[in-house]
Amino acid sequence: MDLLFVADPLESFKPYKDSSFAMMREAAARGHRLMACEPKDLRWQRGEPVVGFVRDLTLTGSTGPDWFSAAQQAPDERPQALKDVGAVLMRKDPPFDSEYFYATHLLEQAEREGARVFNSPRALRDHPEKLSILEFPQHIGPTLVTRDAADIRRFHAEHHDIILKPLDGMGGMGIFRVGPDGLNLGSITETLNQGGATSVMVQKYLPEIAQGDKRILIIGGVPVPFCLARIPQGSEIRGNLAAGGKGVAQPLSDADRRIAEHLGPILAARGLLLVGADVIGDCLTEINVTSPTCFAEITEQTGFPVAKTFVDALEAAVLAAPASNTRPGA
Repeated sequence: MDLLFVADPLESFKPYKDSSFAMMREAAARGHRLMACEPKDLRWQRGEPVVGFVRDLTLTGSTGPDWFSAAQQAPDERPQALKDVGAVLMRKDPPFDSEYFYATHLLEQAEREGARVFNSPRALRDHPEKLSILEFPQHIGPTLVTRDAADIRRFHAEHHDIILKPLDGMGGMGIFRVGPDGLNLGSITETLNQGGATSVMVQKYLPEIAQGDKRILIIGGVPVPFCLARIPQGSEIRGNLAAGGKGVAQPLSDADRRIAEHLGPILAARGLLLVGADVIGDCLTEINVTSPTCFAEITEQTGFPVAKTFVDALEAAVLAAPASNTRPGA
């Protein structure tokens, strides 16, 4: 079948560790045809189906800058109606800004026309990656979301050692730790909440971060049996690979599995085929749904075929949801 990846520019991929590339390589090995576009290439015009101006891809077998060849080059992409594609994979990295938001609306219209989109555009909107953990309080540590500086001061007075972060950050960007002395709490709060205009997430500091911020992949509602513990290096408190963390694959702990097995069926039923749950110690800290990663690292270190498992689930999901122009709202 034809697979359309809605993603960042192909030229920005790092194939040796890119999970979208791992998906593409596995799909191509099975004979699926590959296309790609960026969110900016989506178009919806009155009386016409949603189209993407796509590039037809061939993988070269390289993991260097020449990893693909394309039949079309910008600005000469060809228009492709999304409803006529076997599956559309929304793999655009955060930030989840207004343009990402608008793209989900175009993709949802394509769904009404019969397109099969993974992850579901509505589910992407309904599950902000930091906020959505609050739906599962039994799995998280003390957490507060607020714009109010006094609320943050009270939270610090109660828990003494805290983490503050923006709701729209990625890759560890904008994360601050404030210890018992409260040093710079006011300044950090002002920076993050922009004088009360922006909401901030505040959490009790979890010392288990020293053993890693674990990325647990959940595919089709079922957890991959290995996670990637992203371990902070040196004096850094962030384990994110983008912030210099060291990725170490390891089997799921009993707590990891309990969290993943609880979340998996719930999120899959909402249209989230692929989820990346982040866990520190025994506490859920994020639910990543936009473009979860770590396929390559887990497969290289454990031999577990993450991309194969994902494409198996994708094929099954497509068969379970045949294209139709009579979906609700069509």
